[in-house]
Amino acid sequence: MAVDSPAGVIIIAAVLLLAATTLACGSDAVLKLERLIPPNHELGLTELRAFDSARHGRLLQSPVGGVVNFPVDGASDPFLVGLYYTKVKLGTPPREFNVQIDTGSDVLWVSCTSCNGCPKTSELQIQLSFFDPGVSSSASLVSCSDRRCYSNFQTESGCSPNNLCSYSFKYGDGSGTSGYYISDFMSFDTVITSTLAINSSAPFVFGCSNLQSGDLQRPRRAVDGIFGLGQGSLSVISQLAVQGLAPRVFSHCLKGDKSGGGIMVLGQIKRPDTVYTPLVPSQ
Repeated sequence: MAVDSPAGVIIIAAVLLLAATTLACGSDAVLKLERLIPPNHELGLTELRAFDSARHGRLLQSPVGGVVNFPVDGASDPFLVGLYYTKVKLGTPPREFNVQIDTGSDVLWVSCTSCNGCPKTSELQIQLSFFDPGVSSSASLVSCSDRRCYSNFQTESGCSPNNLCSYSFKYGDGSGTSGYYISDFMSFDTVITSTLAINSSAPFVFGCSNLQSGDLQRPRRAVDGIFGLGQGSLSVISQLAVQGLAPRVFSHCLKGDKSGGGIMVLGQIKRPDTVYTPLVPSQ
C-alpha cells in the first residue's frame, strides 16, 4: 500500500481512464494562499458588492468546481515512514483524520470507535482519531435496502446481520479491513485562484472500519484509514465529480528527499512546463 516515490520531486497528474501528466516540480508549485482583501481594508460597501458579484461570476463560469486541495505528509524512505498520507475532515462538526494515500483502491475509510484490532498509538508522531457516528449530527448509516448499497457497491459489499451495508477488503500486503458504510459530510478547501480559496462541504459515503488485520494493526505506520484514489464509484474523486465539485483528475507532488511531504489536489496544476504522458487504458 505504500506509495513509492523516485529520489526527487515529481508531479503526476492522472486523468482517470484517459491520461496522466508528469512534470518536475519545486517548492514554487505549492499554492500559497493570501487574503485578496486585507482584514484592515477600507473598501466601501459598493466596492465590496462589486467584488462579490465578480467572484460569484467566476464560480458560475467554472464548468467543474475548482481545485480541491489536500496537504501531504510522510516520505518514501521505508526506514523513515514508507508511506504518504493526507488529512480529511468528516462529520458535523468536522473532525480531522490522517489517511494513507493509496492509488490501488477506491474506498475512503476511517477507523470507528467500535473498531476491533485498530491501533491506539502511532509511531508517526500523529494523534490517532476514531470516527463516532453518534457524535456527528449529520451521520447516517447506509442500510442494505439503500439504493446506494445495491446499485453502486453491489460487487464489493454485503449485508451485515443488523442490516448495514458492509464491506471487507484485502490489500496487497496481506492486511485487511471490514466495516460498514456511512453517509456524512466531507469538508475541504476549494482553490478558485492562486489568491482565493473557499471552505466547501459535500455529502459523502465512506467506510467505517470496525475490524483490521495485518500491518494495519501495527503502530509503526498506523494512520486513521485509507484514501482510495481508484476509478470506482466509491472513490473521493468519483463522488465529488458526480456532484460537479471536482474534475475526474488528481495531481500530486511527492517530495522524495528525507523531509518528505508534498501536495495533492483534485484537479490539475497548470504550468507551462507540463509534459503529458498517455496511460494504457484499463491498466
